[in-house]
Amino acid sequence: MSPNKVVRGKLARLLGADTERRVERLLRRAGLRCVVRNWRCKGGELDLVMFDGDTLVFVEVRRRSRRDRGSGAESLDARKRSRLLLAARRYLQTQRIQPPCRFDVVTIDGPEGQEELRWIRSAFDASY
Repeated sequence: MSPNKVVRGKLARLLGADTERRVERLLRRAGLRCVVRNWRCKGGELDLVMFDGDTLVFVEVRRRSRRDRGSGAESLDARKRSRLLLAARRYLQTQRIQPPCRFDVVTIDGPEGQEELRWIRSAFDASY
């Protein structure tokens, strides 16, 4: 792997972590309570798991700095949704209680300083 790819990969991870922290702060201000960040299992990852009242919310964070590559919401294709569903099911298997759940998506689109943030509650459901 070239040094440039390594550096770009590290920068992308740092930007992703910063974006997830910003989204978490936003959702906390809206009254949600964070349970876990970046929960990983074989086959998937959950960016944020939060409670909104008694509802467990699986939050997917999508960032697109270039609008010509489509929006963050458009990047959440069927394959990615199925991986999120798999990860959510595995996460729920680790829990004693099975609360009502929903899947939210927070997108941040546009270049730095001109970003547009969108919170899509109940973006899709488990029957998808």
